[in-house]
Amino acid sequence: MTIPHLPPEIFKAYDIRGIVGRTLTPEIVRTVGRALGTLAAERGRDTLVIGRDGRLSGPALSAALADGIRATGAHVVDVGMVTTPMSYFAAQHLETQCSVMVTGSHNPPDYNGLKMVIDGDTLSGDDIQALKQRIESGALRAGPIAGTYRIYDIAVPYLDRIVGDVSLVRPLRIAVDCGNGIAGAFAPLLFRRLGCEVDEMFCDVDGTFPNHHPDPSRPENLADLIARVRAERLELGFAFDGDGDRLGVVTKDGHVIYADRQLMLFAADVLAREPGATVIYDVKSTRNLKPWIERHGGKPLLWKTGHSLIKGKMKEVGAALAGEMSGHTFFKERWYGFDDALYAGARLLEILSRHVDPSAVLDGLPDAVSTPELSVGLAEGEHHALIARLAASAQFPGAIEIVRIDGLRVEYPDGFGLARASNTTPTIVLRFEADNPAALERIKGEFRRVLDAAKPGIALPI
Repeated sequence: MTIPHLPPEIFKAYDIRGIVGRTLTPEIVRTVGRALGTLAAERGRDTLVIGRDGRLSGPALSAALADGIRATGAHVVDVGMVTTPMSYFAAQHLETQCSVMVTGSHNPPDYNGLKMVIDGDTLSGDDIQALKQRIESGALRAGPIAGTYRIYDIAVPYLDRIVGDVSLVRPLRIAVDCGNGIAGAFAPLLFRRLGCEVDEMFCDVDGTFPNHHPDPSRPENLADLIARVRAERLELGFAFDGDGDRLGVVTKDGHVIYADRQLMLFAADVLAREPGATVIYDVKSTRNLKPWIERHGGKPLLWKTGHSLIKGKMKEVGAALAGEMSGHTFFKERWYGFDDALYAGARLLEILSRHVDPSAVLDGLPDAVSTPELSVGLAEGEHHALIARLAASAQFPGAIEIVRIDGLRVEYPDGFGLARASNTTPTIVLRFEADNPAALERIKGEFRRVLDAAKPGIALPI
């Protein structure tokens, strides 16, 4: 077979992702399918679940993926248009331990990609580069006959599994903003089955995302939800990203509760049943998590950002729970260890349904003066080089620790600053937190100084 040109930039740290028709084509996806079928066979697996989100390019790319997998003799179970976590669940429920999700996550509408699990391992980093090398070397299996193809509706067992696990003390009145992403097909139904009164926002699946971008880590994407919760005097608002693996939460007063603070509630709940368990959080998360986890009898562990990297670390250390500030939460206790925003929302409702005023509980969590994630756009590849220059030469007087597991997280007695290279886009991600506004400005000033020295004239959002 002819191997199509593989743009190196689509092989990212956590997934394969590119611009449809330019860097990501059906031919490329078909060839990746062959590589995945080959890899699965080497690991003793002969069946792969495939799914797709609501993007317009999904059906064509999904069909190409199925063709490539079946060409190796492996079988395909197509679960159709689902959230990414539902594809993970299908791999567990159907005991394939392999799933490939066609999704662009929260990228613009012209992007799409693949999130891949083979033999229970989420492919990332070196595994994804090895997949590229396998394709380029032509080391692809050709089955004597094509594998089978069947369609399976995973929605009923998935929703039944959550409803059977989560129990609310009382129903809550909530708004759900799905940003026209695929979560809209399932989230309102789930929360109604749990007994909630649900006010739907942008829950019709539309791959052009006509209302706002489905990325709840960006405050501007939560404005409509905040307005609806206030106008309808609801108790809580949930927002979901494009493929349903990240959760945003707003209170009745319009306060955004980022996932690192959500993790505090989840940690206290899980540790009440699993004392001494490890709880993982990423380098973007609040420094208030460490003392909180310790106070509730757990073992805190700071780790790299990235859903596949977090899942790998969870398996390595046997963690019961993990979370990222961007909205991913991973439950091993009572669940499967993968990130699922619908399940996280259900677990949050279970906790908050015990209280008369859920917003007061969320607002009462330890907080600090902080920024959201801030991004600095650079040329492809330049972001990694810039972070390498900072790591080699930047000085931070007054810092008590510099954590280097993922970029530079500089800890001060009264706060922290972070600069890391994104593994999904050519950007530097910045994040700051401090005890008071003056300390926050001082720490931001330190990062302005070292970034400008490393790249004079760089435009910074701080």
